[in-house]
Amino acid sequence: MRGANWVGDAVMTVPALRELRRLLPRARVTLATRPWAEGIFEGADFVDDFLAAGETSNQPRAVFAEAREWRARRFDLAVLLPNAFAPALVAALARVPLRAGYATQGRSALLTHRFRVPEWRGRRHEVFYYLNIVAELERLLYGTTTVAEREPDTRLPAPEARGREALDLLRENGVDTSLPLVAICPGSTNSRAKRWPAERFAAVADMLAESAGARVVLVGAAEEAEISEQVARLMRARPVVLTGRTDLAQTAAVLRAADLLVTNDTGPAHVAAGVGCPVVVVFGPTNPLTTRPFSSTAEVVRRPPDCAPCMLRDCPIDHRCMTAVTPADVFERAASALGARRKVEVAR
Repeated sequence: MRGANWVGDAVMTVPALRELRRLLPRARVTLATRPWAEGIFEGADFVDDFLAAGETSNQPRAVFAEAREWRARRFDLAVLLPNAFAPALVAALARVPLRAGYATQGRSALLTHRFRVPEWRGRRHEVFYYLNIVAELERLLYGTTTVAEREPDTRLPAPEARGREALDLLRENGVDTSLPLVAICPGSTNSRAKRWPAERFAAVADMLAESAGARVVLVGAAEEAEISEQVARLMRARPVVLTGRTDLAQTAAVLRAADLLVTNDTGPAHVAAGVGCPVVVVFGPTNPLTTRPFSSTAEVVRRPPDCAPCMLRDCPIDHRCMTAVTPADVFERAASALGARRKVEVAR
């Protein structure tokens, strides 16, 4: 199976991967995806093997190299979850006998089984868009529709060793793990327009530290270190800055240990939902109907102007979709989610 290219999308493919395993229990499932993906799929019972895949659309040599790797594996079926042309080209050059995916970006001739983009796309969550590919396979193979009738399961695996590593890491950084733990992810690697202002993240973090006695940890990728440092400088309370210091598997483990994540619409929001951490997400230029974390404990905060969702990576005007959301808006949701989480833990 060719997986997604972004962290959030990768989490949203989990139900499709689970259903593929259920439909083909004896198959050896190889997930071709970015190298970081192993960090969130580690220990998953629905993937047997990983194969590194990169951005190949503008790199002919990389396309041919990847195709040679695929051909050496002698795959029988390629399930292509991304819409892009390059993965279909790789599968065709690798001479995989069966190649299934959406007929998008002019790649129909490269597929042996072409599926139309469902008319409901844009009105349902992306989880169902990926699941629909497996549902179409089920119809072809068995003539049944059980995939479409099942509730999507986005849970991520939880290796015990990673959990212990996360607790050790937090304690090494002076975090009292008996206190409420709030993670903050103020960055966004693929869109500046999705970033809520740093001073507002700092304000909410201080409110939670002062009102709930929470310890605050900042998380994110290395390229988000600058914005995390900015938030840390603006805070009155002293946070632990783990941004850029953990790989994705470690970040997932930290979020599993956390009581709450407050974040932009970015990959860790989906990871948090997948590991059972409540999450409050500030949405602006993107559409929460289709890309919000798929979890009952995920809260979306937004005050959309007429121009939202625009899906742009840089705002051409005044970023009004994000600046309309106040620290008080986010704190209200965050405090409620944190309180509910702590009540559940006390009850246990």
